[in-house]
Amino acid sequence: MPLSVLFSLIHTSVIFLCFSLSNFSLSQYVDNCGFVFFLLKREMHSRNKKAMELIAKGWSALKEVDRVIDYCELNDKRLIPLLRAAKENFELALEADNSNTHARYWLSKLHLKYHVPGACKAVGAALLVEAADMGDKDAQYELGCRLRVENDYVQSDQQAFYYLEKAVDQLHPGALYLLGAVYLTGDCVKKDISSALWCFHRASEKIEHYN
Repeated sequence: MPLSVLFSLIHTSVIFLCFSLSNFSLSQYVDNCGFVFFLLKREMHSRNKKAMELIAKGWSALKEVDRVIDYCELNDKRLIPLLRAAKENFELALEADNSNTHARYWLSKLHLKYHVPGACKAVGAALLVEAADMGDKDAQYELGCRLRVENDYVQSDQQAFYYLEKAVDQLHPGALYLLGAVYLTGDCVKKDISSALWCFHRASEKIEHYN
């Protein structure tokens, strides 16, 4: 059940209960509303925790695929169980918490990059755009990179710049480096050496921090 529906049902029940009491008071209503918000917060925490556990399982399976994929064919049947496990866990994570951007991002990568049974490029692209628009910095960076691919039929430079800037706002090191290169060369934006140097400096700081 969506959280908004759950909240509405609980809130309506509390109001009905309060007004059905002969000794109803404002303080009782406030106390009950506080209880409603407590239940809602606990439900959200439980859903998020379950989703993150499922994402961790899916990510683990995907990392195992990445570890061996260079030594076999992309559609090697031995990879299928791992890819299916990753896909299933990411899908279950979205069912548990539909607002989870990480699950959307990793599921989009499965559809776009891997030979997983049932993969669909259109679904992957839609999930990637959703995750980026919902604020996932990895999705914003990847979408920006994909939109920078030359296409005679789609004017996507400004869209790419938009998503790269969004990722830069969250200090994504890859986006910082790429945006620095864009400013340095004046590719689709006005050439700006100082902005390029700032991006490169912050990118190096973030990379050192990760290392």
